[in-house]
Amino acid sequence: MEVKINATVSHCTNNSLARYPCKQVATNVTEQKHQVSRDKRGQVLGVGGFRGCTVWFTGLSGAGKTSISFALEAFLVSRGIPAYGLDGDNIRTGLNKNLGFSPEDREENIRRVAEVARLFADSGVIALCSFVSPFALDREMARKIHKDNDLPFFEVFIDTPIDVCEERDVKGLYKKARQGMIKGFTGVDQPYEKPTSPDLILDTVGSTVGDCSMTVVKLLQDNGILPDIGTVDEIKELFVPQEKLALTLAESKTLPYLALTELDLQWVQVLSEGWASPLNGFMTEDELLNVFHFNTLDSSTNQSVAIVLPVSTADKERLNGSSGVTLVYEGRPVAILRSPQFYVHRKEERACRQFGSCHPDHPHIKMIFESGDFLVGGALEVFERIKWNDGLDQYRMTPKELRIKFKEMGADAVFAFQLRNPIHNGHALLMQDTRKKLLDRGYQKPVLLLHPLGGWTKDDDVPLPTRMKQHEAVLAEGVLDALSTVVAIFPSPMLYAGPTEVQWHAKARMNAGAQFYIVGRDPAGLPNPNKEVGGDLYDPSHGGRVLSRAPGLPGLEILPFRVAAFDKIKKKMDFFDPSRKDDFEFISGTKMRHLARTGQLPPDGFMAPSAWAVLASYYKSLL
Repeated sequence: MEVKINATVSHCTNNSLARYPCKQVATNVTEQKHQVSRDKRGQVLGVGGFRGCTVWFTGLSGAGKTSISFALEAFLVSRGIPAYGLDGDNIRTGLNKNLGFSPEDREENIRRVAEVARLFADSGVIALCSFVSPFALDREMARKIHKDNDLPFFEVFIDTPIDVCEERDVKGLYKKARQGMIKGFTGVDQPYEKPTSPDLILDTVGSTVGDCSMTVVKLLQDNGILPDIGTVDEIKELFVPQEKLALTLAESKTLPYLALTELDLQWVQVLSEGWASPLNGFMTEDELLNVFHFNTLDSSTNQSVAIVLPVSTADKERLNGSSGVTLVYEGRPVAILRSPQFYVHRKEERACRQFGSCHPDHPHIKMIFESGDFLVGGALEVFERIKWNDGLDQYRMTPKELRIKFKEMGADAVFAFQLRNPIHNGHALLMQDTRKKLLDRGYQKPVLLLHPLGGWTKDDDVPLPTRMKQHEAVLAEGVLDALSTVVAIFPSPMLYAGPTEVQWHAKARMNAGAQFYIVGRDPAGLPNPNKEVGGDLYDPSHGGRVLSRAPGLPGLEILPFRVAAFDKIKKKMDFFDPSRKDDFEFISGTKMRHLARTGQLPPDGFMAPSAWAVLASYYKSLL
C-alpha cells in the first residue's frame, strides 16, 4: 500500500493566468486509475448511458440560480437521471467554511467546487452548481478542470437585472451591503463580470422557474447528455380537434352505435381528459395483460387498474368487423371507438388480479360479474368535454387545466390528497403538516390539490354533492388555507381495490402536475366481503408500502400517512402517540353517523362546526 502525506495546500494566486493550472503543492502524490470505466458506470447508474457533466449557473445573488438548479435536479431525478445540486451557501457551511469573500478566497471557493463537481460528473452524475462566481477567469478555470478530464461543462448565465435581484433579496443581503454592513458584495461594491459567451442565457424576469429548467433540459438534450425524457406538458387528451369536429360528427352518424352506462361514461371522461395518459382509449387485450401482470402500460408507465369497456355477446356479434363504433349515452353520441378489438371478458381473472378476491358481495366485483361477457378495446375520439350538469362541473378540471392553475398560482410544489370521505381536522392536520415540511425543505409556495373522487362510489359512501359542500365549509372556516389550496373533482369511479387502486390514484395525480402524494391509512380499502373471514380486505399498511415501490411513477414522491386521532387531553386532533394510546379516541364513520342521527355533536376540535352541520344534515336525511 502506498502511503501519501499531503503538504499544506496554499491558495492559487489571483493575479494572473498562471493560476491555470493551480500549482501542485504536494509532490509525493500519484494519480490512481479507476478499474470501473465511465461506460460501465453509465450502465448501472440511472437511465442507461453515461451522462456525467457539470452545469454551472452563474449570476448575481437573487438571480434565481439555486431555484432553477434545484427544480432541474428534482425533474431529472424524477426521470431516473442522477443529478445533484451544489449550492454556494451549502458549500460554504461545510467544505468551504474557512473561506471568505476576498478575490483570493472566491477563487479558491470556485476551484474547490469545480473539483468536487468534476468528481460528481466523473461518477456519472449531472452536477448542478449554483455560484455567483463573479470573475470570468474563475469560471474559465472551472471549465478547464472539466475539459482536462474530458467531461462536458455548460456555463449558464442567469441574466437577472440587479434591481430585480434587490427586489427579491429574500436574505436581505443587498440591504445590508447598501448600508455598509457587508463588504465586498457582488453587484454593490464588488464587480460582476458577465459571461461573454455562455452556453445558455436565462431570463428569469419573463419566465418561470419551470420554464427555465426545461430550457436547460433542452440544452442537455441538444448536446447529447440527455435522452428524450419528456417534459411536464405531455398529457394526451383524446378530444377531436375543433377543425375536424364537424366531419367526425358526420362520420359518427354512419357508424353502428353502442350504448354506454353511466360507469362507462365516467371512464370515457377519465380517458379523454388525460388522467390515464398515455393510454389512448379503452384497453386492448395486450394492454390489459400488461396491467394484470405488470401494473404498467410499458416499462416506464404505471397503470395498475383495468380501464375496459364490457359489451354483451349480442353487441359483440353485431359490431365485430366494424372499422369504428359510435359510443352513445342516453341517446347522445359522445365518441368514436376506432378499430374495435373484441376479446373475452375473463371476469374471475380480472377480479382476482385486480382485487385479490372474486367474492360477489364486493360492490365493484358485483358490477364486473353483472357486465358483458366480452370487452372491446380501441382508440377513442371524444367529441367534447363530458358535463354532468349537477352544479359541480366547475370543479371538474382536467390535468392540463390543473397544471395551468398551479403555474398561475406560482406553485413550486404541488402535493395531492385523495379522499372519498368528509374532511375532519385530522386530515387537515396531515395536510398542514405536509405543507410545513415542504416549506422547511426550501419550497416557497407549496400548493395543496384537494382532490375528492367524483365517480361511482358504493351506496353507503357520502355522496359527492354533500362532500363538496362539506369541503367548502372547511375552507370557509380557515381550517385549510384557501389561497394555497385547489379543490377539484377527480372523475374516476371508485374500485375499492386497495394497493392496486392506490397506484392508479397516484398516477392520475402525477399527470395533473402533483410532485408529492399523501397516501392514507387503508387507502381504497373496505371490510372483507366474506363475512366468515371478517376484518379488512387489505392490510391497512400495504397501500403506502406498495406505492413506495411501484414502477412507473418517476415524477412523484410518496409522503407517508401519519395517523391522527382526537387527543382527549389536548382537546383537539393530533398525531397518534402509541405511548399515550388511552388518551386518544378514534371517531369512525359509523360513530359519526350515530352522532348525527341522534343529534349529538362530536368533540370540539374534531371537525369545523359548519362542516359538521353539512354532514349531520345529510345523515339525518337518511332516517
